Amino acid sequence: MKIAMIRMPAITADALSQGLQVLCLARGNGKTVDKSRFVSADRDREDALVPVSGGEWDVIIDLTSHPIHARRAVNELAARHRIYVSTCSVYRVGDRLEQDESAPLVDALEADSMADMNDYGNAKVTCEEIYRQSGASHTIIRPGLIGGYEDKTGRSGYYPWRFAHPTGEDVLVPDLSFPVAMIDVEDLAAWIIHCAQARPQGTFNATGVTTDLAQVIGLAQEVAKSSLPPRVVSDRDLQAAGVTSWMGPRSLPLWIDDPDFRFFATLATTRARSVGLKLRPLRETLSAALRYEECRSAPRRAGISDADEVGLRRNLG
Repeated sequence: MKIAMIRMPAITADALSQGLQVLCLARGNGKTVDKSRFVSADRDREDALVPVSGGEWDVIIDLTSHPIHARRAVNELAARHRIYVSTCSVYRVGDRLEQDESAPLVDALEADSMADMNDYGNAKVTCEEIYRQSGASHTIIRPGLIGGYEDKTGRSGYYPWRFAHPTGEDVLVPDLSFPVAMIDVEDLAAWIIHCAQARPQGTFNATGVTTDLAQVIGLAQEVAKSSLPPRVVSDRDLQAAGVTSWMGPRSLPLWIDDPDFRFFATLATTRARSVGLKLRPLRETLSAALRYEECRSAPRRAGISDADEVGLRRNLG
């Protein structure tokens, strides 16, 4: 089987492990995987797909967030099956537990490209529609929070890392009852390659089992081999201290301080599990995330610094 993919190293690695032939098309600013063929191309250019447009691919896997890229891939590349990797950010509301694939979506983006990340969910809706309306065999996947090794955001690795590298006699955490779900990047990659071979039709949510932050924190303590207790800080105190939620500078991940998005990370995954999605224990995902945190070179995009945690603890008394 020959797969053209644009582009996620874990997917490539899983495909190669099964003896599949893989071509990756990208700008060339990421990591390549041995034994895959790489084509450097800027998909903002009209001629970007010319080097891979000859013949018919068994499967094309597309991760783009720009409608013009999706449209060109559909119009210019022939394939027996197409997989589009979308996002749970397409859903309009986040106050419902485990929404299924029929839940209301945000409005489609009318422009060809995102202006900024505020357009992300809207752009993904448009890309989904392009693949859906192509009339071709397709699978559309809506992942939730992706964690594990090489989680560059630090969302899955922050709490294990913080327990492994404490700044005091406890670790500051937000609301422990907050609902949490995440999927290991390797489980998602394995299922995408399964879909490339089984070719299920339609749209599928993909995330982990719903739990809460208390369970995540307990597992983070285990993988960090820490006996330090968590110390819960109220939403009000975190807001007063300028600590934001989910991701970004001076933030605490896996928590959102907005009741309208309390269940944002949770998704119903009955359809995906009925066609082969398999999940490893969350402990393994957090352990892999900690291994990456211990060797990461780039700054994480979630969490608070040592100095911020020390200062917040001092102000709380």
